Amino acid sequence: MSTYRDRTYRGTSARSSSSSTLLSTVGRRERRSHLTAPRVPTVGIDIGGTKVMAGVVDADGNILEKLRTETPDKSKSPKVVEDTITELVLDLSERHDVHAVGIGAAGWVDADRSRVLFAPHLSWRDEPLKDRLTERLLVPVMVDNDANTAAWAEWRFGAGRGENDLVMITLGTGIGGAILEDGQVKRGRYGVAGEFGHMQVVPGGHRCPCGNRGCWEQYSSGNALVREARELALAESPVAYGIIDRVGGNVADITGPLITELARGGDAMCIELFQDIGQWLGVGIANLAAALDPSCFVIGGGVSAADDLLIGPARDAFRRHLTGRGYRPEARIAKAQLGPEAGMVGAADLARLVARRFRRANRRRVERYERYAGVFGK
Repeated sequence: MSTYRDRTYRGTSARSSSSSTLLSTVGRRERRSHLTAPRVPTVGIDIGGTKVMAGVVDADGNILEKLRTETPDKSKSPKVVEDTITELVLDLSERHDVHAVGIGAAGWVDADRSRVLFAPHLSWRDEPLKDRLTERLLVPVMVDNDANTAAWAEWRFGAGRGENDLVMITLGTGIGGAILEDGQVKRGRYGVAGEFGHMQVVPGGHRCPCGNRGCWEQYSSGNALVREARELALAESPVAYGIIDRVGGNVADITGPLITELARGGDAMCIELFQDIGQWLGVGIANLAAALDPSCFVIGGGVSAADDLLIGPARDAFRRHLTGRGYRPEARIAKAQLGPEAGMVGAADLARLVARRFRRANRRRVERYERYAGVFGK
């Protein structure tokens, strides 16, 4: 990726069957046209529970400028978040010729990529985000799930280049995911495909915030890693003395980055914790391989920063649990390359496809106007 401007934003002022056919057509266009989309700069927005990241991205996936700000408190109205997005885009538009805006939202987005059905960390409930932002920004707007946009970026510019069938798994506080088949994001009939973290792997297991028990993300995620470390520390296990000393006995100060740091430094307990969640990761990947049979799994999200501390055990467990092991090709398991900017880059690139259709529609309108003006001018 090229060098870019990166700064924290500090502004606060507001600046049916026919449907299925349509969505299928849009998907085919998306698959065919990403290489012929206009090579114009677009803005990608990545919205999470704690931050909003906005960046201008060129047609090769290079970030030209990036802004970040805190996500408004989730108790505030949806308009507050929309105000923040609008401010960031208008700020970037002062220095760049922006042709479209892509939104990667941490939540469920409907199949036609217009409404955020539910966002666990924001007050969006069936929110018509696309229409509201289009009215305010006066450029085409595309809305998608943030894992879908991250997967698209890795397929176009990162670890998934050259793969026709790819599954991305994002390991953070929980587990998110996305599916690409033949270069097309598979969103499902209702737009919520890829919620791998809530597959049940241990019936009656740990309670999950989704309301069920035994979800995959309760055994292989940042939350699982921290929970296990804190439980060992609270029990004053001899294997936890190293991390207890590090936090001065304050168990609440045990975090994922600290566990990663200690594991890299050779702490036996922290290494074992990564082996545990890595093995659960491999089990889940083997299940997904049985269902989807992709050629590549890309592992992203903050927990993937542990590299082979996590991915090594995951590969081993994947090979042990893969259905038909020894008699079938094994999917490649790779760490994501684009880091925390993947969702933003993918949103911008998907928005470029919307810009392409928008430019064509505008050109047709101009041609019709000129034709009619010529007729009536005679």
